[in-house]
Amino acid sequence: MSENMTSTAFIAMLASRIKRYRIDYPLTQKELADKSGVSQRSISRFEGGEDIQLSNLVKMLIALDLADHISLLVPDNTRRPSYFLSEEKAKIRVRARKEPGITDDRFQWGDEK
Repeated sequence: MSENMTSTAFIAMLASRIKRYRIDYPLTQKELADKSGVSQRSISRFEGGEDIQLSNLVKMLIALDLADHISLLVPDNTRRPSYFLSEEKAKIRVRARKEPGITDDRFQWGDEK
């Protein structure tokens, strides 16, 4: 894919891929409409390269068992290794704990000998 791709070209490319996937699944437009709850007219328009509602696209992807791949559209930034490099963690000071009943014999007040 090119960075200079227009939204119309991107929709057409996505529609073409989904159409091929639907045919290989195999489902007709009517069967996909029944399974997804999206009208057959919307599916036909989308496969023709027209814009549809995002919710309809998601419903079609779920019906085609592609729901696991939806998250790949916009990756989770917190899972990238560079995210952890740039994140500064606050340092927390922790006092050493002493076991109860144990005294530190090294400390003297000055009047003890």
